Amino acid sequence: MKEGLSRQEAAERLLKYGYNEWNIDRSPNIWQTLKEVMGEPMFLLLLACGILYVIIGDYREGAILLAAFSVIMGITFLQTLKTRKTLDALKALSAPRVLVRREGNAYRIPSRELVPGDVMLLSEGDRISADALLVSAVQLTLDESVLTGESVPVHKSIQQGENMVYAGTLVVKGSAEAEVQKTAGSSEVGGIALSLESIKTSATPLHHELKKLTGRLATAGVLISVAVIVFFYITRKDLVQAVLTGLSSAMAIMPEEFPVVLTVFMALGAWRLSSKQVLTRSPSAIETLGSATVLCTDKTGTLTQNRMTLAHLSDGMKLYGLSQFALPDTAMKLLKAAAMACREGTADPIDNAVLREWQSRQDVQESAVEPIWEMPLDTEKMFMAMAYKDPDSDYVEVFCKGAPEAVFYLCRPENEIELNEHLQQQAREGYRLLGMATARIEGRSLPLNMADFSFSFIGFAAFYDPVRPEVPDAMKACVMAGIRPVMITGDYPVTAASIAQQAGMPTGEIITGEELQALPPEVLQPRIKKAVIFARVTPMQKLTIVNSLKQSGEVVIMTGDGVNDAPALKAADIGIAMGNRGTDVAREAASLVLLDDHFASIVAGIRMGRRIFDNLQKAMVFIFAVHIPIIGLTLLPAFFPSLPILLMPIHIVFLELIIDPVCAIAFESEAEEPDIMKRPPRRLTQGFFSGREMGYAILKGFALLGIVLFIYLFGQAEGHSAGEVRVLAFSTMILGMNILIVSGLSESRNFFRELIALGLAPALILSASLLVFSAIVFSPSLQSLFGFELPAIRNFIPIPIAALLFLGLIESFKTLRRYRGNPYA
Repeated sequence: MKEGLSRQEAAERLLKYGYNEWNIDRSPNIWQTLKEVMGEPMFLLLLACGILYVIIGDYREGAILLAAFSVIMGITFLQTLKTRKTLDALKALSAPRVLVRREGNAYRIPSRELVPGDVMLLSEGDRISADALLVSAVQLTLDESVLTGESVPVHKSIQQGENMVYAGTLVVKGSAEAEVQKTAGSSEVGGIALSLESIKTSATPLHHELKKLTGRLATAGVLISVAVIVFFYITRKDLVQAVLTGLSSAMAIMPEEFPVVLTVFMALGAWRLSSKQVLTRSPSAIETLGSATVLCTDKTGTLTQNRMTLAHLSDGMKLYGLSQFALPDTAMKLLKAAAMACREGTADPIDNAVLREWQSRQDVQESAVEPIWEMPLDTEKMFMAMAYKDPDSDYVEVFCKGAPEAVFYLCRPENEIELNEHLQQQAREGYRLLGMATARIEGRSLPLNMADFSFSFIGFAAFYDPVRPEVPDAMKACVMAGIRPVMITGDYPVTAASIAQQAGMPTGEIITGEELQALPPEVLQPRIKKAVIFARVTPMQKLTIVNSLKQSGEVVIMTGDGVNDAPALKAADIGIAMGNRGTDVAREAASLVLLDDHFASIVAGIRMGRRIFDNLQKAMVFIFAVHIPIIGLTLLPAFFPSLPILLMPIHIVFLELIIDPVCAIAFESEAEEPDIMKRPPRRLTQGFFSGREMGYAILKGFALLGIVLFIYLFGQAEGHSAGEVRVLAFSTMILGMNILIVSGLSESRNFFRELIALGLAPALILSASLLVFSAIVFSPSLQSLFGFELPAIRNFIPIPIAALLFLGLIESFKTLRRYRGNPYA
């Protein structure tokens, strides 16, 4: 066994050869980003308004609009740039990892840190990260289609001279050790980074829904703008003002914030999920998390600590504890048999637990004896075996370990009934048991079929893996959120039930892998719908479970780590691959990757997914609501010549400078609602822009339009000039918009509680908007720019009264929604 490089050697070679990655420029293309931002309709309209003002000789307003164009474009450009950099950072996190041996110990490192001379430990499901020379191989079969285009797996054998493996190829079966020869650009395919696109950029259902809505609003905006220009010219005979008013109408109607806000929320949402140890590979997973109804989870390493400890040994009649220093001969015989059936240098926690115990009881540390033959663990038959040459004879000793029932099948022990009773008792106490057997045959006639060996059953090895301390609370939160947790394990049914009880899972039916295979679909379907534990399940049977649950109308989260888990991960609504122990194939098939393999992190991810969706919906409701008074105040003067023009392009630009950062920062950073994990999952068929949400936004928008029009008409009735009416109405608009923002941040807290708990970012934005607007109102030079004339201070008194009336209305709407049921259910 090769010891591998030392840490110092690895660091020196990393400096010499560089990172094991292709020269992909992950940084966003700045000029392409700038081009995309400048192509937004809102910016083109703003630019057209600025140029038109310059053409008609109003240089100051034209310059202001062009400056505003630069400021808003700069903000959007920086947001887009930050979003792409965030996604690139997440790509780096999702890069594949590889198991290597350094200084005699196994470590899992990012594949980009692999250097020539490293010893890779390859097993089924691994994507090979560099060109390497095989040191040892056991029934190794690779998928080399990435190189050859041939989908037929290729068998690799050192004896047959097939001793090179290449970057990008996949281990389909078996295991191997290989010494790295070439990395990065010097490898056959130039590095694995080209073959793994970690972050998918395909459009999500929400993007499609948003695109459809945006298209409709844009079409309406164009038609209305043309109508405004025509009507304005007919009624007022002023072509330039008609065009400016038409452009203002288009700016008011154009929902340019929608795509920007969605992009920012999804990128920052993925970043927030990564802080909860959940890496996003597919943006649609963020949308779906809030709709999950069933969470299918592994047991080992997810619900438990994956700190497998050899608790005791048994010959089927008597238990042998391991606390005493000197073990009886029978116990030592059992321990040796267990150790000889384990692979040195493996990452398997059971093998490591046995080997630690065996090595701690050796007076002299002997060099490991290399097996002459190995039968790797078979997920269908659930056992493995290793054969060693007896140095004193021509015989070969074979040691087998595996699932007790599988070992019973090989041995056919006469006392199988008593052994099963012993097995049940140990399983009820939460122990995981492996059966052990030995065989002795002549080496010259070594059979390759396990059924040809004459095995004798010798006993059990009992392991204990404690439940993670945070799991019961996470399980309780999961159940309260309306999500049914389901355990899927290859373990014994009674052991699984014991662990489920310790983890706080609800009680329910247990279905075994044999039943999944034997029962007809019409019998199996209703049982799967009620089951909470699937035991002795093979990875391929997970696909059956997922499809059955989906056919029952469930939205399924499925966890997995092996190559055979990939179909189930792909079929699930949300596939979650294990980041630490998961294979590269599982990670590629999944939409999320769990970086720490903890069950609590999955529940934390669901909580964060619900928060992201909630806040995005609040932001979209605000955008829709605030555009209604902007549209109304822009259109009314066009159709009623007696009304003075209220909103000009400069006013809409000022409002946009408030709306954009509020949506991208204030709503995105808002904490989750207190009941976020107490409400049932959101229906997957329920559209993001449901009639209820659209109605709520329209109601709030018309309420704000109503109070602004009231002040507007009240000012006219009082005989104020157009400039005075404009400043009074615009002041009401700004105050009402701030109320709309604060009230809309939370659906459970009232306005005043939310105002007290306001975060730093929204507080700064709102304060800045009020201060800047006050400066505009009271500064003579800025007054003329905005078309304001300052009335007497007493004329502002109706504004706070109207604002309080508006606050009462929208808080009543919010209370009514809470009374009628959860707004996001």
